[in-house]
Amino acid sequence: METRGVVAHWDARASRLTLWDTTQAPVFIRNGLAGMLGLSERQVRVIAPFVGGGFGPKIMMFYPEEVLLPWAAMRLRRPIKWIEDRREHFFATTHERGQIHDAEIALTDDGKILGIRDVFLHDTGAYDPYGLTVPINSQCTLLGPYVVPAYDSTFTAVFTNLPIVTPFRGAGRQHGVFVIERLLDFAARELALDRVEIRRRNLIPPDAFPYNNEIIYQDFAPLEYDSGNYPAVLDKALAAIDYRRFTAEEQPRLRAQGRRVGIALACYVEGTGIGPYEGAKVQVQANGRVSVVTGIGTQGQGHFTSLAQIAADRLGVDVRNVDVVTGDTDQFYWGAGTFASRGAVVAGNAVGAAAGTVRQKILRTAAEHFECAEDDLEIADGHVSIVGVPGKSVRLGELALRANPMRGAVRPGTEPGLESTQYFGPSGGATANGVHAMVIELDPEILTLKILRYVVVHDCGTVINPLILAGQIHGGVAQGIGNAFYERLVLDDKGQLLNASLADYLLPTSLEVPTIELAHTVTVSPLNPLGIKGAGEAGAIPVGPLFVQAIEDALELADARLCEIPLSPARLWELLGQR
Repeated sequence: METRGVVAHWDARASRLTLWDTTQAPVFIRNGLAGMLGLSERQVRVIAPFVGGGFGPKIMMFYPEEVLLPWAAMRLRRPIKWIEDRREHFFATTHERGQIHDAEIALTDDGKILGIRDVFLHDTGAYDPYGLTVPINSQCTLLGPYVVPAYDSTFTAVFTNLPIVTPFRGAGRQHGVFVIERLLDFAARELALDRVEIRRRNLIPPDAFPYNNEIIYQDFAPLEYDSGNYPAVLDKALAAIDYRRFTAEEQPRLRAQGRRVGIALACYVEGTGIGPYEGAKVQVQANGRVSVVTGIGTQGQGHFTSLAQIAADRLGVDVRNVDVVTGDTDQFYWGAGTFASRGAVVAGNAVGAAAGTVRQKILRTAAEHFECAEDDLEIADGHVSIVGVPGKSVRLGELALRANPMRGAVRPGTEPGLESTQYFGPSGGATANGVHAMVIELDPEILTLKILRYVVVHDCGTVINPLILAGQIHGGVAQGIGNAFYERLVLDDKGQLLNASLADYLLPTSLEVPTIELAHTVTVSPLNPLGIKGAGEAGAIPVGPLFVQAIEDALELADARLCEIPLSPARLWELLGQR
């Protein structure tokens, strides 16, 4: 929701530039500015403060303001601030979602997929600053959780006079999921199969992992699903929405009363946790508090809490005694950024590795202090104690002082202090998965709808913090609802934007976003020590096909094929009038 903003300050005496930027990737901004402005990287400090939402458009150095402001500040020798207004944001900040697909599916008589062909156009806008990530994601995500023996996909990226396109939460995945889920709905009708059954018959079985899809993913590594139990997730979602009872009993009863109610479900796989790497520095300070610093930025994902939990768990301290710093290039020199549902997976494992090394140093220092074996020690509540010897303990802060002596020499091969900097780079992206299910009621006269129930069952591997995870899913679903039924850039025949204000650009409010019923299954990822998969985009990805399937079901449109989003009451009226 927050627009972009930049504040630049040039300290001429120190020959040092400081930039506060609403960016998701402060290290890339620092490196880019240093190169463009003729400075060393040590002369540039980029700080990504608390940012009110990033979602992709704030990832890389797309925008001229990030260069022009520091350039002007250096010449004027005074701080300069620029804050984008809402109208500028509509015109100048990157967008996404525009694709047109021509797809077909071949199946056996009993509903097993034989092959899929998909040819599509991808609107990349006037420029292409981010490459082909979005359409590649669309290609890969179309495969979903299903066994697809043959797949032929071709896309053409088209330059237009429309706003620039870069990843936005989901980053092409919505398009692929929409296509495969709609194809399966149409196939189920043709074959007189239940829509649940056709999906179940094509799910990748649990014993098939790791599952190589024989296609290259966005990080240019093979798209290999690392782990999952797709039938279990489907069954849990069906039970949560009470699918069998609703379709057999409740829906006929409500329809007999003249109410247009529909039920829908959609499956998806979300590629998460791509590289190249992230790093973290963990340090026990003399006061006993723990410092965690990493190169990623934060835009509301709960990094401060999640990363603190990982460190606290390894070091046996209260999570309230862990201080986390993100998004400051002076505090941590290297990092890729916050995008692609990778914060917990990549930075989280870097924190875990660094904290694990610090734990080893703590035990070694304490063993020397007590003159005992490390195996005889335990860490809890900020103290190290000898197992089975009450009262024999030492504070972590005291050990930090002992590890950084004011007198004497540090032995060769050791390092002063209780600290460690570690990096984690995954061998490939992890794959989360889930099923969304929804019940709606549609007003057949004016074609407005109300969501009666919304269920999400999700598998993101090890869960660090259930409350933060729920917030990620809830926020994603809200954005998905906007994508499916409300949000649309309206342009005239010359490409001029007509609804560049929140008075005209419709967003779902708290009245449209329902209570979300959330459940999880856990299959840990073998690609990282914590077993984590990302969850940042899971809520937004499958909502589009869910809406159109539910609308078709509510109106009992056995012969209709709704093939587009976003819908709206007006657009739905147009489409139904064309039948």
